[in-house]
Amino acid sequence: MTSKHPSLDIVESHGTELSGRKIVLCIAGSVAAYKSLELARLLMRHGGDVTCVASNAVTKLIQPDYFKWATGNEVITKLTGNLEHIRLADYKQSDIIIVYPATANTLGKLANGIDDTPISTVLTVGFGAKIPILMALAMHEAMYENSAVLRNIEFLKDKIEFISPQMIEGKAKAAEPDDVLEYVLKKFGHSPVLDGKRILITAGPTIEYIDPIRVITNQSTGKTGVLLASQLVSAGARVTLVYGPGSEEPPKGAKIVRVRTVNEMFDAVKKEMKSMKFDIVILSAAAADYTTQKTKSKIKSTKERLVITLQKAPKIIDHIKKMQPDVFLVGFKAETDISKKSLIEAAKKKMTESKADLIIANDVGARYQKNPELNEVFIIDNFGKVIGSGHTTKLRISKFIRKQIEKKFA
Repeated sequence: MTSKHPSLDIVESHGTELSGRKIVLCIAGSVAAYKSLELARLLMRHGGDVTCVASNAVTKLIQPDYFKWATGNEVITKLTGNLEHIRLADYKQSDIIIVYPATANTLGKLANGIDDTPISTVLTVGFGAKIPILMALAMHEAMYENSAVLRNIEFLKDKIEFISPQMIEGKAKAAEPDDVLEYVLKKFGHSPVLDGKRILITAGPTIEYIDPIRVITNQSTGKTGVLLASQLVSAGARVTLVYGPGSEEPPKGAKIVRVRTVNEMFDAVKKEMKSMKFDIVILSAAAADYTTQKTKSKIKSTKERLVITLQKAPKIIDHIKKMQPDVFLVGFKAETDISKKSLIEAAKKKMTESKADLIIANDVGARYQKNPELNEVFIIDNFGKVIGSGHTTKLRISKFIRKQIEKKFA
């Protein structure tokens, strides 16, 4: 079993916007190359899988082992029989190629189809394979204003993306790593509507104790809520996830508040809403409708019959607008084996009772139980408009819900 490279411990420590994204970071021969290490780490902290391609000139400034240390991946300094340029830049092999810093030489080679170095060959392949290319130019101001350089920029400006350099001390200095990160995050999911918004979301089931070891619960895994929380983190929102004992791993970019019972969940929601003003509250948890009075000791198994009394649990959604009247409230309504018409009517009733802004309704009956990885939801707004997701994966549903929240919240 291969052990994980220690540098990978930072992956997703700041967010999940780039999770699953393969990023090729080409470092051309500029003194600004030292900043590429910082950029690689920033991309990783938001989930990116970064592979560095370093020019010969760069290896004289920075030892290749530093790039391996930074990313946990082998650094490419030459092309071999392993066909590194194809593995990195052929069709759909990577999500983006970033050239940081990008020199006039590298720019010119891409614009004129020259591929006589590992970087220029990777770029040529990626350019042909239509992989997005982002260049952060760095050079002396006189070079930047050279007519040949300007011609190359003009030729490429509609074909690749550029981050403008900073004109300082007679030099066109490469944009700061933070600026490049922000650009990449926006490209891969940052939302101008949700960026910086405070969002509280509940997810997962709750468990209600009968005795110290026995519980009543439901079959919710928390997957839809966790995926939605991850989508909101990717959008740039500041997410607080109040999470019951679900089986899904919550996103690292969110504040996680662990709870078990419905009353603990309600208390956590009240505490968070008392300490912070939220823009959006989403109640996706499958919280218990009824709770029990837990016995002090384990119930003996000698009884022939056992009667358990259930008490009505608090409906968390009914209290949200009382705590923060202006919050944008999204609720969930689950039913089993009923018609679409009845499901939507039930959702509208819940919307009226809770004063929610959106209700997400779904049927978790026989069809869902056959394959819980697939589902179909209907989103109802307070004008009575209904939009369906179609029968699809929970990941697609989470993206669908995020998109509708963005539209309605805006």
